[in-house]
Amino acid sequence: MIATLVNAAAVLVGALLGTLLRSRIKDSFRSIVQVGAGITSVVIGVQMALSSSRIVYLAVSMILGGILGEWWGIEGGILSLGDTLRRTFARKETGQDFAYGFLNASVLFCVGAMALVGSFRAGAEHNYDLILTKSVMDGFMAIVLTAAMGVGVAFSALSVLVYQGILTIAAGWLKPLVSDQLLKELTGVGGALVIMIGINLLGLAKLKTANFLPALVLIVLAVAGESLAVSHHLFGL
Repeated sequence: MIATLVNAAAVLVGALLGTLLRSRIKDSFRSIVQVGAGITSVVIGVQMALSSSRIVYLAVSMILGGILGEWWGIEGGILSLGDTLRRTFARKETGQDFAYGFLNASVLFCVGAMALVGSFRAGAEHNYDLILTKSVMDGFMAIVLTAAMGVGVAFSALSVLVYQGILTIAAGWLKPLVSDQLLKELTGVGGALVIMIGINLLGLAKLKTANFLPALVLIVLAVAGESLAVSHHLFGL
């Protein structure tokens, strides 16, 4: 858990620096910072999305995942959690900005392959290099996101702590189940989600990013189904 604690701390420190930056720049410049954060998110997302080699799986997972997320009201639930955190810890903050900062940063810091693989390596091999590298990247991104969206970004450290903590503890059981193909497809879907965050930051649309989170589960099922089909075919031969 050491690496995960460092990662969460990096997000907190980055958010603190971003808060100081946000308080010292004029409102007219905040939109520039937000555009910069949006463009950066799109670039990161495109790089991740290009990892996918099963575009049909990605498309089906995103569409069905979005339908399920809308049905279950995932985004509304996460935004409600963000608003609860705001009312408890930061009442002076604007509700929507705080909640969306918490939501967008949580998704951005948790959907990448570095979070998954790094947690597995930390838990199973006590190799912290990947998570520590991710911590530096998350810290810098937290500065930019907080300057653009406010202190809600800081509370995404809780998401990092819980998500990567669970993966680290369960690494011994889960790592053997994760193939290179699965990592590629998970990264691809994660990239699509990050692109959605970038589109929201740029103000091009108001996409309910969190409602598409079930796509991450569906892509796992799709790849697992393909692996089982191939194994069955080979066994049949």
